[in-house]
Amino acid sequence: MEYLAQIATELLDLTLSPAHRAAFQRYSDELREWNRRVNLTAIIEPQAIEVRHFVDSLTCLLVMKPPLSGLNIIDVGSGAGFPGLPIKILCPGVKMSLLESTGKKVAFLEHVVRELKLEDVTLINERAETVGQTKAHREQYDWVLARAVAGMSSLAEYLLPLCKIGGHCLALKGENAAQEVAEGQHAITVLGGHIVQLTPIELPTVAETHYLVDIEKIAATPPRFPRRPGMPVKKPL
Repeated sequence: MEYLAQIATELLDLTLSPAHRAAFQRYSDELREWNRRVNLTAIIEPQAIEVRHFVDSLTCLLVMKPPLSGLNIIDVGSGAGFPGLPIKILCPGVKMSLLESTGKKVAFLEHVVRELKLEDVTLINERAETVGQTKAHREQYDWVLARAVAGMSSLAEYLLPLCKIGGHCLALKGENAAQEVAEGQHAITVLGGHIVQLTPIELPTVAETHYLVDIEKIAATPPRFPRRPGMPVKKPL
């Protein structure tokens, strides 16, 4: 994990301790091992995992600005744990929830959390539309994160109902982020959000610019949102 540590220092001004490096190495090893039988990621080369999964996830901290101890964070559509678990490794004091609808991926997340001995991690095997209408989760989170889940209009309907007023949603987007934000502006406003900024990210060995889209929750989400499962994608706001 020397390459990861170097990039984290140069790009993000983060120092990875030996314990951090060991945790990321174990995470990478388990990801590649499980991926042989469960489709978790198309990125399986070790150095690519370091950049496109671990560093990409940790770029969130440029906007979130640690220390984050005590904050309640949820990673929506977590998949193999990105960006939530790398953030948890670097910021062990956060309360991290990983929301993932695919059971096999949740089984992998349970395994990694157990292997890395991570505390205060909650796994939720459910759809975002359902969770966003439950009292235990609706408007309960300081930060709501998502990477490569859906277009911005649909994504806003997944994320903003979970975010408390005064909290933030953070979407990791590709080079078309500005266009997506423009197209999703109506949905973001209706759901109680306000675009704060788009932060460009240049990852080593990755040609396209990535963006962190920071959305502040400034008003309560109307009770009818999120709509029933499937509707945010079928009929975006």
